This record gives sequence, C-alpha cells and structure tokens, in this order.
Amino acid sequence: MPIKKTGAVALVVTSAVLLSACGSTGMLNRARPDEFAVQRQAPLVVPPDFALSPPKQGQPRPTDDTLQQQSLDAIFGGPQARSDIEKTTLGLAGSADPTIRSTVGDPGTYTVAKGQTTRAILAAPEGDGRDAQTAIGA
Repeated sequence: MPIKKTGAVALVVTSAVLLSACGSTGMLNRARPDEFAVQRQAPLVVPPDFALSPPKQGQPRPTDDTLQQQSLDAIFGGPQARSDIEKTTLGLAGSADPTIRSTVGDPGTYTVAKGQTTRAILAAPEGDGRDAQTAIGA
C-alpha cells in the first residue's frame, strides 16, 4: 500500500509543477521594446534634380547592356588592359587565319593522327542506328 501512496504523491507533485509553468507570473506581461521604434524612419526626400534630358535619336540606351554582361562586369571588373606578358605571348602566337572556323570541321583536315578505326567511324554515313552492327575480332 505505501508504494501506491508514494506513486500518487509523486503524480500530484509532478502535475503541480507542470501546471505552475502555465501560470502567469508576470514574465509574459513585461514591457517589451516596440520593434517599429527601434530605428527612426528617415523622411522621404525628393531628388534635387528633375532636369532630365530626353534621349537623343540613335543613341544607345543606358540599360541596353545585357544582364549577363552586367553580371560578368560586376564579378570580373569589366574589360582590363592586357599585361606585357599577355601581349608578348599573343605576338609570338601570330594572327589567326580568318577561315579557321570553316576548315576545322573539314573531313580532310587531320589535326591529330587518327587511327584506321577512327577514320572509318568518321567516314561512316549518318543514319538512325537501326542497322548498326558490331564485330569483335582480333
């Protein structure tokens, strides 16, 4: 019997402690700072100069830069002057052939020593791949 009384007393004491946490002890009613009064609001100011000139015919608009170009300029600082080392290296490299883009994709242009298999693959006619076959050999 004493164990039942001890359990009941422990239950009553625990519930009394838990319920006392729900009571109002004045902590919730304390004076708090007003979040809108923490920083003083600056008054609205009218810009001093409204003498904007209309755009001229044929002049580019100031916002014609693309967003991508503005982002690159913000990250990398825009176009910079070339260093002496860069100028020397470009001078030693020489000027580029203006027709380089049209001759790079030419099948007759061999920029790398291509093997017989690579040449056969590159020379094969294009298709949808339905008739493709593989051959395993030595």
